[in-house]
Order: sequence, then C-alpha cells, then structure tokens
Amino acid sequence: MKINIVSRKLIKPSKPTPSHLRTYKISVLDELNPSMHVIRILYYQSSTIEGKIINLEDSLAKILPLFYPLAGRYNKEKHQVDCNDEGIEYSVAEVDCQLDQLTGPGVNSEQLNHLLPLEISAVDEPMDPMLGIQINRFQCGGLAIGVCASNRIFDSCSLGIFLTAWANAATNGGLVISPDFDSPTFFPYENLAPVNFEVSRVRDKSIVAKRFVFDKNSILKLRESLRAQWKSKRPPSRVVVVSAALTQALVRADKAKHGIKSRNWFIAQEINVRERTIPPIPKYSCGSWVSISYVEFTSNEIEQNYQEMVLKMRESTIQAVEDCARIFSDKEFGRWVLIDNYVDVMKKAYGNPNDKIVWITDWSKFGDYELDFGFGKPIWVSLADVPFQDLFILMNTRNNDGIEAWAFLHESDMEYLEQDEQLRMLTTK
Repeated sequence: MKINIVSRKLIKPSKPTPSHLRTYKISVLDELNPSMHVIRILYYQSSTIEGKIINLEDSLAKILPLFYPLAGRYNKEKHQVDCNDEGIEYSVAEVDCQLDQLTGPGVNSEQLNHLLPLEISAVDEPMDPMLGIQINRFQCGGLAIGVCASNRIFDSCSLGIFLTAWANAATNGGLVISPDFDSPTFFPYENLAPVNFEVSRVRDKSIVAKRFVFDKNSILKLRESLRAQWKSKRPPSRVVVVSAALTQALVRADKAKHGIKSRNWFIAQEINVRERTIPPIPKYSCGSWVSISYVEFTSNEIEQNYQEMVLKMRESTIQAVEDCARIFSDKEFGRWVLIDNYVDVMKKAYGNPNDKIVWITDWSKFGDYELDFGFGKPIWVSLADVPFQDLFILMNTRNNDGIEAWAFLHESDMEYLEQDEQLRMLTTK
C-alpha cells in the first residue's frame, strides 16, 4: 500500500482565542499521561465524498474556537498549552488500494499507521501540533479519517466529544456541544516524579498490535460459563468477561514463553469519571478524567479460576465507580482515587521486574459508529500500532453487539498469544 500526501496545511480557528484563554495549564491528571497521542481511524464507504472534503475543513475551523487548546502548542517547561491559534495539522492523502483491502479480516495494523497524520508518540515538543487530521481517499471512492490528539490534554472520551462536535458541525446538526476545560481548576499540575512508560518518540516496531474480535455468541458463551455463580446477581458486563478472558490467555502465553511457574499480575482497568461524581462533572468535560481500578493475582490464580477472576474484577470496578461520588466532597479521598491510587499501582507493578501489569481500557461507549460527516456512518473504526506495551483497548463492533479487542504487546509475546487455543476458539481476526 502506497500513500501520496496531496496537501498539508494548518487550519486555524475561525475566531481568535480571547486573551483570558490564551494559557491553558494542564492538570495533574494530564501530567501523569504517557507522551503519546490518542488516536482513531474512521472508515467510510461512499461515492459522494468529492464535494464534501472542503466542508470538513470549514467545519473544523468553525469548532476550533470551542476546543481552543487544540490549536495551540505545548510548553513542557511551563507545563501549559500556549493557545496561540497556530492551528491543527490537516492533510489530504491518496491511497493506491481499495478500502476493503484494509478493512477485512486479518488486517495489517502496521499499514494503518500510514493513515494517521502524525507519529503516535511525537508529542510535547514546541513544534508538535496538539491535533492532527488526515483525510485518506481510496481508489474506490471510500475515505478514512485518521485523527491524533495529544494525550497531554485529551483522553479518549475527550476525543470522542471533539469528533461528535465536528461531525455535528459538518452536517449542521442540532446537537450543541459546549466542551468544558476545567479539570486543572480542580486538580492543578503538581510537578510529580515522572512516570516511565517507556514510550519512545520514534515508534518501537517491536511492539505490535493485533485485533481479536469477540462476537455476541462468544460473549454469551463466556457469560454462560458463569451462570451458576451469578444466579441471583446481575451478570457481569461484556467488558469484564472479555477482559478476564484476554488476561487469562496472556498469562497462558507468558507461561508458554518463559516457563515461569507463577508471578504476580496487576490488572489495571481505566474508569471514566465523567457524570459519576457528586456534583457531576459535565458530560462534555475535556482533559483527563480517568481513575484506575486494579486487582492483583498470581499466574496460577488467573489460569485456574476464571470465575473468581471475573468476580474480583467486577467488584473492583463497581467500587471504583462508587468512589467517584466522593471525589469533590472529600478532596483528600478524591486525590487518592485519581492520583495516589494510580501512582501506587505503578510503583507496585514496575518495582519488581518479575511482576507484570496489564492495562485495560474500554473505548466502546464513545459513539464512534454514529459519527456521520455527511457521507453516512463509518463501516469500521480502528486503531493502529500504539507504542504502549501490555495494553488491551476494547472497542465496539459495527453492529454494537460484539467487542473488537486490540492487543498491544511485544512481538515475541504476541506470537504466543496468537497461538493460544482457547482464545482462538473465542475470537476471529
């Protein structure tokens, strides 16, 4: 697959940023994020795209005043975004293949990187745009929109908010989205000791991505295996049962690779804090509003007892959600929920080289498959080679009844995971 960049430019906000908003100090939650972009690639199959490309540019300029930090540049010495309206990077590319060559089974994730406008970990330097967008046009008339937003000011939910606002502006929709950038007011920057996520600015090609698709029948099968245990309770969510199955497969792969009898595993699940606090954080709050729920197991506990693993993961996430209610009423407790707990799991997991941590994040609730820019809803939404090791990102399937699990592992670990028989019986690629 070859990609030819036809044009590249900076799109500036349609109105200048007011003087009182020209500096955006990041929050301590933003501070803890790895230096990388949050990404999305949206694929559209349409023969009526030609006249609507210009509208994408116009609608971007129209909404940028609302999302004013995105058009600025990050100053890492001052830990702030200079909201100078320099603009977001916008490029148009031609792809020398058909859309279905990329969106079918067995997708090559490395190729998908070329649909993005920026290197995923190229952030935090003075010339780095906070947002990049690439419009990729295929020979068949289809289109893919690749988006990169700096994790320094955006989490995945924030990106979903932005994309919804952009799609609404592109189609003159009636939904009014007023983003909120107040997270630094509640939890300002603290100059904490940096967390070493080992994310290199130049992409580490030894970390690879693979997609594992759990259809509704596979998810039902996992839930059925828990029926006796959950007879009188609400059954666990599809996210929890899939997360547990993936972790269990990874532990089996780890044993097959290293021959280690047992080691400690930390399973860290991200919790979206929005609308769970009292009083609630606004629905369209941008920035990093994520807490961590984690549980600790040994390899043997994970491998031998799927039911107990699901139970503890579910209880942990329920408690984490309940804890969100006290974030503002008890500031010290709120700091523990959002910051200290996160730092604690990092110290535990990375403090012993024999221990392993698995990061799990659910991106299935951000409405990606509803994003219509004027040429219908996407036929697929994907990621690419995110340079973050031992990570699972869960996304919806197109019909919203399955889960596409994206695994990001060292290539030697991925080789063993792909050979796991139990995982192969549950998933397709």
